[in-house]
Amino acid sequence: MFDSGPSKVLMTADAVGGVWTYALDLARSLAPQDVQFMIATMGPRPTPSQRRAATRMPNVSLIESDFRLEWMQDPWRDVDQASKWLSALATDFRPDLVHLNGYSHAALNWDAPVLVAAHSCVVSWWRAVKNEAPPNEWDEYRRRVRAGVRAADFVVAPSRAMLVSVVENHGPLPRSGVIPNGRDPRDFHAAAKEPLIFSAGRFWDEAKNFSALEEAAASVDSPLRVAGSEDSVVSLGRLTSEEISAWLSRAAIFCLPARYEPFGLSVLEAALSGCALVLGDIASLREVWDEAALFVDPDDPPALAAALQQLIRDQVQREKLARRAGERAREFSLDRMADRYLSLYRAIVRQARSVEHAA
Repeated sequence: MFDSGPSKVLMTADAVGGVWTYALDLARSLAPQDVQFMIATMGPRPTPSQRRAATRMPNVSLIESDFRLEWMQDPWRDVDQASKWLSALATDFRPDLVHLNGYSHAALNWDAPVLVAAHSCVVSWWRAVKNEAPPNEWDEYRRRVRAGVRAADFVVAPSRAMLVSVVENHGPLPRSGVIPNGRDPRDFHAAAKEPLIFSAGRFWDEAKNFSALEEAAASVDSPLRVAGSEDSVVSLGRLTSEEISAWLSRAAIFCLPARYEPFGLSVLEAALSGCALVLGDIASLREVWDEAALFVDPDDPPALAAALQQLIRDQVQREKLARRAGERAREFSLDRMADRYLSLYRAIVRQARSVEHAA
């Protein structure tokens, strides 16, 4: 029970991107509050290092599967099979709350209240990256997401821009709010800075816009390196979180010319590591980093190169931006995020119980 003792949360997650970091950070932060998590993963299995990080946490049970995620191609048979799997897990675990880091499964007949975290969305991604609505092949995705957000007891997003996007693309929400993501500043540090530009993300994701970085690299004096999993002239390959932290500590500039980024954990990590920020000029990044970063049009690689070159040559401006980013980053602490989620968990459970008693 969230008000009187240990509480249990069934959480879905995937090991592909920032959701994994978010899930483990939140679970770790709520361990002192006796919140027990069953984290059920879908999509590609966690790496050995990811698995070790989860299994050494005393309040986490990690349950893995290979079911395709709802944003993948032709996923619906897997999504439906995952529904049965999740229902069976819930029957055994008997959670006080279901925290879904996806949409479709919110429409299941759960015996506990459901929180949906809106980290991203194919429809909003498509509009931002392709500048058009998704083709008809994504109609089932739209239908499932709309049913999920309407069935949820609460929908939370990491930025106001992302929450507005969910409403615009999927209709009114029953109850909703914003809880920005957070990281533990103790996990990052600034070493002696080098004339190095760094970025991180999935190369196959057009939203990250690494093609613009590659084009800009030819016109910039300093080396540019990207942590990612695919071949590229600027890619370092797939790095562990510890290796990324080491690169961030050395890099003077972090650059993410994103076309779509609902929050940007990598940007927060860079700011906590003392990097000056050069970011795509989009609503969500403006919301979080306005006046603490240099913003550029994501579709203008020459302007991106000029902005990077300007910061490389102007140490005073670079260090000023890095200080501003660091100050802003400390507003997005993991403790603050965890406190807000714990309060939300309790409110959702209390509301659900009051409805039960009234019935």
